[in-house]
Amino acid sequence: MRLILLGPPGAGKGTQAQRLVSKHGIVQLSTGDMLRAAVAAGTPVGQRAKTIMDRGELVPDEVVVAIIADRIDQPDAKKGFILDGFPRTVPQAEALDKLLGERGLKLDAVIELKVDEGILLRRIEKRVAEMTARGEKVRADDNPEVLKGRLAAYRKQTAPLAYYYASKGMLRGVDGMAPIEEVATAIAGHLDQAKSKGAKHAARRAARRAPAKRANRTIRAKSAKARPKAAGRGSKRRKAGRPKAKIRGGNRKSGTRRRLTRAR
Repeated sequence: MRLILLGPPGAGKGTQAQRLVSKHGIVQLSTGDMLRAAVAAGTPVGQRAKTIMDRGELVPDEVVVAIIADRIDQPDAKKGFILDGFPRTVPQAEALDKLLGERGLKLDAVIELKVDEGILLRRIEKRVAEMTARGEKVRADDNPEVLKGRLAAYRKQTAPLAYYYASKGMLRGVDGMAPIEEVATAIAGHLDQAKSKGAKHAARRAARRAPAKRANRTIRAKSAKARPKAAGRGSKRRKAGRPKAKIRGGNRKSGTRRRLTRAR
C-alpha cells in the first residue's frame, strides 16, 4: 500500500498515519526525517543536501526526490509507505509519479483530511491559554498567528495538489473534524474501495490480453502448418524444373566416382 495524506497543519495527519502504520505494517516516510538520515549517513545525496542546507538554502526538489528514491528502495518500504511532507507542490507530485513509474509502482490512494480553519484556530488559542494558565512553556510555533501563516502557505502551495490528484481519480475526501475513530474508519473504507478498484482494473487488463494471446498462438500455429519443411540431407525433394540425373560411366571395381550428368 502506497498513499499520501493531505491536509493543513492540525488536521490530524500524524495521528492517522501512525494508525495506518500499525494496522498495515507499512512505514511512514517524513521528508524531514529522510533528509536528516541521509545527511547523518553521509550518502552522496545526503552530502549534497547538507551543503545546500549549510548555505541556508532550501533543498531543491530533485535532491528531495533522490532521497525519497533511495528510501523507498530499502527493504522495509517494499510492503508500502505513507508519504509525510511530500509532495507539497504539483511539480513535486509530477516528479513523484515519474519516480514511482520508473520502478513499476503507483500510488493506491490520496486521502485529503478536510478541516474548518476557524475551528483549528480556536483550538490552538484554547490550548495556548490553558498551557499559559498552568505555567507551561509554549512553543514558538504553537500560537494562532503562526498557524495562520502555515494555513496560508498550505492554501497557496499544497491545496492545488487536491485538484491534481482529483483529475487522476485518486483523491478521497474525509471529514478531518470528526472523532479520530470515525476518521480512521472513513480512511479504511476509501482504501478498501481503492484496492477493489485496482483488482478490477487488473482483471480487465488480463481479460483484454487473453484474446490477443490466443489469436497470436493461432496465427503462429497456422503459419507453422503452412510453412514447407526444410529439405534435409538425402531428401527426395528437388527444385522445380531440375530433371532427374542419370548415371553414366564409372568404374565400379576401381571405385572411381560416378559422373552425373543432367538429362538434356
